[in-house]
Amino acid sequence: MDIKKFLSESRAVSPVIGVILMVAITVILAAVIGTFVLGLGDQVGDTAPQASFSFEYDGAQELTITHESGDAIASDDLSVAIPSDMTAPGVVKNDGADDNMNAGETIVVTLSGSETLDNGDEVRLVWTSESGSNSATLQKYTYNA
Repeated sequence: MDIKKFLSESRAVSPVIGVILMVAITVILAAVIGTFVLGLGDQVGDTAPQASFSFEYDGAQELTITHESGDAIASDDLSVAIPSDMTAPGVVKNDGADDNMNAGETIVVTLSGSETLDNGDEVRLVWTSESGSNSATLQKYTYNA
């Protein structure tokens, strides 16, 4: 057997590489098309904002939530979740010049009547995407008496 002829022979390599490339392109196209057909592509933009908040409770009926730093968040996308045995008819968002909650702005939650937070009660600041398909708890506050 001639070693030089064996090493220089490349006829069988080209079709194999061609088949591998065609299979790879087909798999990638199927994954991209499948992602958008199943609706997973719409959720890519619905990621929760990154922000930091502080909580200040006056010991009576008012809880003030202050946006400390991070992304500006549309005020309509924020809600405050309080313990289920309580009601909070007064949630006032201190909007600035735009409809976003920016650093330094506050949300004041006023508990109704004689209700107060008890030791261990948890209050959550919740973000919900505009489409309503995603939500996330941005910050939790646990009252310690």
